Amino acid sequence: MADADEAGRGAIGPLDIGRVMAALPHRYPMLLVDRVEDLILDRSITAIKAVTINEQFFQGHFPGRPIMPGVLIVEAMAQAAGILAVESLGLAGSGKLVYFMAIDGAKFRKPVEPGVLLKLEVEFVQKRSSVCKFAGRATIDGQLAAEANFTAMIADPPKA
Repeated sequence: MADADEAGRGAIGPLDIGRVMAALPHRYPMLLVDRVEDLILDRSITAIKAVTINEQFFQGHFPGRPIMPGVLIVEAMAQAAGILAVESLGLAGSGKLVYFMAIDGAKFRKPVEPGVLLKLEVEFVQKRSSVCKFAGRATIDGQLAAEANFTAMIADPPKA
């Protein structure tokens, strides 16, 4: 973990599921971050998704050969990025949401199967008050499973 001088405003973590849920509006079955190992404000986050056979998507993807859908791996990286943005921009409790705007260069290198800890590593590429760009990687035991660059917008939730 970086020291406070190297990390700008400092490093925080680990964050348990309660703190994750305070930063994100997602809930089961769409909450795809179980723990934050390390978060360096204004810089990067390392989070964990514990992939279990109990995940609903494994019932149909694929029977007899369960593999986590690539789109959900990207979503898990995006949720980690959402926590990074909310914590770095001081938005916890503000009601602001982090919305996908673009996904670029998504590549899937290794199947993600039940029983693994999926490490989500995301860093800011560009940070502004309402639009942020990120680079993300998902690894299993140090091996690259997926990577993507994505852009997100920070905005108020839609009106009911």
